[in-house]
Amino acid sequence: MPDNPPVPMKALAGCFSGKRVLVTGHTGFKGSWLSLWLDRLGAEVTGVALEPPPGPSMFEMVGLSSMVDHRIGDIRSAEDFERATADLDVDLVIHMAAQSLVRPSYENPVDTFATNATGTAVVLDRARRMPSLKGVVVVTSDKCYENHEWEWPYRETDQLGGADPYSASKGCTEIVASSFRRSYFAGDDTAHIATVRAGNVIGGGDWAVDRLIPDIIRATLAGTAVTIRNPASVRPWQHVLEPLSGYLEIGRRLMEEDGADFAEAWNFGPSPSAFQEVEPIARKLQAAWGPGAAQIAFGKRPDEPHEARLLTLDSSKAMQRLGWTPRLTTDEAIAMTAEWYRAAAEGSLDMRELTLAQIDRFCGNPTSTNQLEGKRPVCA
Repeated sequence: MPDNPPVPMKALAGCFSGKRVLVTGHTGFKGSWLSLWLDRLGAEVTGVALEPPPGPSMFEMVGLSSMVDHRIGDIRSAEDFERATADLDVDLVIHMAAQSLVRPSYENPVDTFATNATGTAVVLDRARRMPSLKGVVVVTSDKCYENHEWEWPYRETDQLGGADPYSASKGCTEIVASSFRRSYFAGDDTAHIATVRAGNVIGGGDWAVDRLIPDIIRATLAGTAVTIRNPASVRPWQHVLEPLSGYLEIGRRLMEEDGADFAEAWNFGPSPSAFQEVEPIARKLQAAWGPGAAQIAFGKRPDEPHEARLLTLDSSKAMQRLGWTPRLTTDEAIAMTAEWYRAAAEGSLDMRELTLAQIDRFCGNPTSTNQLEGKRPVCA
């Protein structure tokens, strides 16, 4: 990890302290990390989401409900979301609520489109009626691109699309955001909308079904073997803090005077060395866990739904215009992920403190878990 964080990271604390931020999907994996980081930066965070699904939940493990204004609301219903946010007027909206998995999208395509496309319209329609709003960051996915499985990474100007319902719904999300940008957020005195696209995110606290790292962790904790599908598929693997640092940087830029210059689409992917196949990533997690790691087999049933074999991102635009850059190697990302899950399994550390310690280390401000209380701001 670099000794010094990039310049944009240093500006985050000064920007977000005292800002009112609405995060949709704050009970999810990425939403929990982001909400905790925003609170660490001194923001006044309101979260609107569905309740976490049954089972382990990072939201609950880090005690996020006691740190943010936690509200339950369904973005698929304009009436329900209006009820949950009727009294809100914020500086920034970060829209993360989504149906985020490919395989469930085959089982329930209507709900996937309702959540990802219609839900985004619901959130943006509510946001445009907030008088103090300066910016909206809409989180989509690297899978929003029409995937030709070519060998070069996708750029923000490449064609949107998607063969499966999830990918297509993320392309629709981009179109919805673009429509609202041009219809309601195009004036000099309006707020500004950006969309952000990340790769395959790993990190502690992800318990979703049919994701590589959570599947291996569940098998490890249960003492069973695990079968992983599509071992040769190539993805842009990155720790969750990498794209979140980009989302925060875009949020910061949108709230500044020249925010209109950043109201567009942005990729936040890892360096090309992290474009790796599934199998070596799985083996690296085994090695990072050490003794007791689940035995892994690889195979695919003939009735498995289609998933892309090759997908990578070009983040040169964010690097050149924002000064953003990936900070972690793949091995560092996997080591941090294993550290988080092992601590959760052993119950040896307060998980909020450990998560904050990982954020601090990522920002170049290393702390031990017992030094965290009262340390604010970070990334300063």
